[in-house]
Parts: sequence; structure tokens; C-alpha cells
Amino acid sequence: MASSQWACGTAARWRAYCVAVPKPTLTTHEIPSQDDLVRLYSSVGWGVYAKDPARLHDAIGRSLRVVSARVGDRLVGLARLVGDGLTIVYLQDILVDPEYQRQGLGTELLTAVLKPFADVRQQVLITDDDPGQRAFYETRGFTEIRDVPDAALRAFVRFT
Repeated sequence: MASSQWACGTAARWRAYCVAVPKPTLTTHEIPSQDDLVRLYSSVGWGVYAKDPARLHDAIGRSLRVVSARVGDRLVGLARLVGDGLTIVYLQDILVDPEYQRQGLGTELLTAVLKPFADVRQQVLITDDDPGQRAFYETRGFTEIRDVPDAALRAFVRFT
């Protein structure tokens, strides 16, 4: 029997409810199908990646490490790293289906994808300027580059 977690909310007229939601199962080294990837990336508003499903699938396949989260056959989360795995790992993507956000799945994915690389000096990511994103990563040990103490660092990026 699969384990469950509880999702609670408030219905009309202030009636509270809770329902059992199956807990996602994490797997490593699974390369989800193109359809699964397009659905997940689109669900979080990353449609630019989903415009070329074959390229997205190939990119996931070339990643250093991939951790997927599924509920049954449904892909509900994914984290992936790129890099050499010795001196740098780059958290390229971490996505959680909106239905499963704020339930600890993002933390589980981040922990699982980084676990084999705990001794790698540079663990890097770029994310959008949402205050929730900053809070998520800072509570998990990341520091915004401009706030690294005693370091004269710059980050550069080029998007095409």
C-alpha cells in the first residue's frame, strides 16, 4: 500500500476538509517520456522548454543526475544537475507540479539530487527573482552570489 499525506483546505462557507493524497515516490536515473516532461514543464509555466519536446528529452538524458517524483504513472516533480560532478554541479531544473507544491517535495528532490555531490565545492543555480524562491534556497544552505561574505564574485549569463 502506498503511503499518503494529507492536503487540507477550506470549502465554501468555511467548511474545512482534508483528503489523503498519495505520497510521491522518488526515483533516480529515470528519463521521463517527452509527453511527461512537456506536461510537467508546462504546468509550472516553463513552456519555452516544452516547445521542443525532443530537445528537452535529450537535455534531460544528458544530465549528470536526474531525480523524478511520481504518483503512480504521473510525473509530479523533477530535479536535474549538470556539470562535471567533481568541482561543480549546477542545479539546472527543479520543478514540482502545482498540485504537489508546498508539501516538502521540492526539498526532497533537492536533497536527493545533490546527495552524491555533497563534497563538490561549487553548487550553483540561477532562479527567478521571486521572494519565495530566495527563501526556499536560503533555508537549504544556498547564498545569493552578491551576499557571499568576503568574496569578490560576479555571475554572468547569456540567454539566446
